[in-house]
Amino acid sequence: MTRAGSRILQGAREALAIAKGEADPSTYVVHIPAEIDVRSIRKSLHLKQDEFATRYGFGIASVRDWEQGRSRPTGAVRAYLLVIQREHEAVDRALHAA
Repeated sequence: MTRAGSRILQGAREALAIAKGEADPSTYVVHIPAEIDVRSIRKSLHLKQDEFATRYGFGIASVRDWEQGRSRPTGAVRAYLLVIQREHEAVDRALHAA
C-alpha cells in the first residue's frame, strides 16, 4: 500500500472511532459552522416553519428570527441543526422513541 493510501486508511479508522464515541475527545476537534441556513434545512424536509419548530422543539419565533436574519442559532443549537440536516431520520427516531 502506498504512503498516501495508508494515511487515508488511518484517517478513516480515526473517523470511525470518533463516530462510535471510542476516541479520546482531547485528541480531535469538532467543527460547528458559524453560519447555518435554517430555511434551507427546513425546506429540504418539506416542512412549514411551525411544523419544523414543533417537530424539533424550537420556538416558532426563533425559527422565524433565524430565517429572517434577526438572530442566529447558538453553538449547541447550530450543532443540533447540523445533525437534523445530515441525519434527520435518526433525530426523528430519537425524539419519538417511546
